[in-house]
Amino acid sequence: MRRVAGVVGVVVLGLGALTACGDDDGAAGSAAPEAVAQLKTADSGLGKILVDGNGRTVYVFDKDTAGKSNCEADCLAKWPAVAPGEGTPQLDGVEVTTITRTDGGKQLAVGGLPVYLFAGDTKAGETKGQAVGGVWWAVGADGKKITTQPSGDGNYGY
Repeated sequence: MRRVAGVVGVVVLGLGALTACGDDDGAAGSAAPEAVAQLKTADSGLGKILVDGNGRTVYVFDKDTAGKSNCEADCLAKWPAVAPGEGTPQLDGVEVTTITRTDGGKQLAVGGLPVYLFAGDTKAGETKGQAVGGVWWAVGADGKKITTQPSGDGNYGY
């Protein structure tokens, strides 16, 4: 009898281990896929510009090069990278790609240059980041940087 109880115990433990390794096809624990990042055009005091899905102005940084971001650490706190989500948005006549940052993160690029938002733009349509430090520029609807100086003092900090 003692031997039968031992065999039953081993079988029960084995089945428990196999069950724990089984494939769970339930939705619980499955992460919802990220939405595709949105880029679209909007009218602004600078002309027609690119904005994200929330209407926030998209900028490029003069210190970046094609396919490489040079905005890191403190810079990213003020100029968050535009993340691609699960796909790359399509814009007529504008090259939109995804780059891999040195920290391993993904970032959208327009015309090869990484794109950012400005933390000082708190509402849709604001362009407070335009010409900050003489190196940050809104992106036009054609995918090129707009170098028009903002009206007012334009000194919103960096």
